[in-house]
Amino acid sequence: MTTVHVEVERKFEVDETFALPDLTGAGAVAAVGDPEEQALEATYYDTPDLRLLRSRVTLRRRTGGADAGWHVKLPGVDGARRELHQPLGRAARTAPRAVVAPLLGLLGTAAAEPVATLSTRRMVHRLLDEEGRVLAEVADDVVVGTALATGPGEPATVTTWREIEVELVDGDERLLQAVTERLVAAGARPAAVPSKVGRVLDGRLPAPAAPAPEPAEADGKARKGKKAKKGRAPVRTAGEVVLGAVAGQLQALRAADLAVRTEQPEGVHDLRVACRRLRSIFAAFRPVLDREHTDPLRAELQWVGAQLSGARDTEVALAHLRNLVAAQPVELVLGPVAARLQQTAIKDHETGARQVTRTLTDRRYLRLLDALDALLAEPPVTELAAAPAPVQLADAVRRTGKRLRRTVEAALEVEGAERHERLHDVRKAAKRVRYTAEVAEAEFGEPATALIACTKQVQDLLGAAQDTVVTRDVAVRVGRAAFAAGENAWTYGRLHALEEARATAAEAEFWTLEPGLRRNVKAVASLG
Repeated sequence: MTTVHVEVERKFEVDETFALPDLTGAGAVAAVGDPEEQALEATYYDTPDLRLLRSRVTLRRRTGGADAGWHVKLPGVDGARRELHQPLGRAARTAPRAVVAPLLGLLGTAAAEPVATLSTRRMVHRLLDEEGRVLAEVADDVVVGTALATGPGEPATVTTWREIEVELVDGDERLLQAVTERLVAAGARPAAVPSKVGRVLDGRLPAPAAPAPEPAEADGKARKGKKAKKGRAPVRTAGEVVLGAVAGQLQALRAADLAVRTEQPEGVHDLRVACRRLRSIFAAFRPVLDREHTDPLRAELQWVGAQLSGARDTEVALAHLRNLVAAQPVELVLGPVAARLQQTAIKDHETGARQVTRTLTDRRYLRLLDALDALLAEPPVTELAAAPAPVQLADAVRRTGKRLRRTVEAALEVEGAERHERLHDVRKAAKRVRYTAEVAEAEFGEPATALIACTKQVQDLLGAAQDTVVTRDVAVRVGRAAFAAGENAWTYGRLHALEEARATAAEAEFWTLEPGLRRNVKAVASLG
């Protein structure tokens, strides 16, 4: 599919007697064009449990109007939405593969089927500036929405209403605000539901979760930075906190999946991070979630990360080396080093992109998403899930901290390249401590926040050292190719040496942080 535009709009509920006010003079509006009537028919597709709608994504096939075709609307920022568009084609009952492809991470192995239809009689009013340029379109819609039957013998439900929709074309937010003020003054009300199909299917969506209670203070004492309140707030259970963390990371994973499929920056990185965080939560909270259910999921999440690691690691390494070359004195860059690194980056990116696509379309990956949904639908909790959260959270930090301490001690026992390998284990252990502390942060406040900050520093330092393993390998690989092509390979050796020095400096700085890291782990572990 191709991106049509970023949609910036506002919707308003109005009564049947509402009269559209004169919008001339609202912001830069110099005139309002003649109204144009349109008849729009749309079919919306989703899974029976409305996975797309719950993720604020809509998939529809619409006829009528200037943009008839298949539309996928994706969440954006600041109220804007990204829209993907494809011509109608012949398919009607089933969405074409190219249309569904960006949404596979939301659908899993489920198929998107018709769930609702909308018939809209639209009157479009175009707001023009002094030069006749269209700044925005105001659509006055009378809508008949039908929620299709969910099974044999089940009735369809029909809803009718009128609404006003204002969508920017060449206008800006100031214009949108000025038009909003005119409409509200005339009796329009901001829409309670952001989309038409959301209004039609609202009764089938799960009720919003109740806000999490303010956690009780550990040992009856107020956390630092928090004022003690009268009475004691209900203490959340370990199960509630851990399952909330799993749900949040599954949402992050799906958002990253969507970013990858729509070629957004950092999508692969964010997807790998979500997989790592889920693996860490499952490992750290085995006393809360039955490991017979979670260990297979951890293995599958590890497989996803491994499949994506090559593409991401090499891309980062080449970007770093190119920046390093650009920073070198001209006389130390012998031969077409920058050009060769750029060519390698292009070639490796294409290879990596194919690997990412293969992974995200693999049934194994889609079944993993289904399994994560199933875990949240029927949580495999243990008896300890009903225990107060602070006790289990502190215990998890204590156990992950103990594992971290063992890896640090193991690194101290060796020297040279072997120590570097052990410090990679330290980094992974510190990462697990960090992710565990993030789950505990809402309960423990400042001590957990300090531990998160410290482990992030450690992760960044040892991550930089580990990155040099890849950059040095790339420098050798590209340097050999340059030498074989008759080019001077001296600069690649220099890059290799600079990366060795970067690793040594990062590892040395880690040892200055290690005592503070140990103190922060102990502070949080003592709160249970």
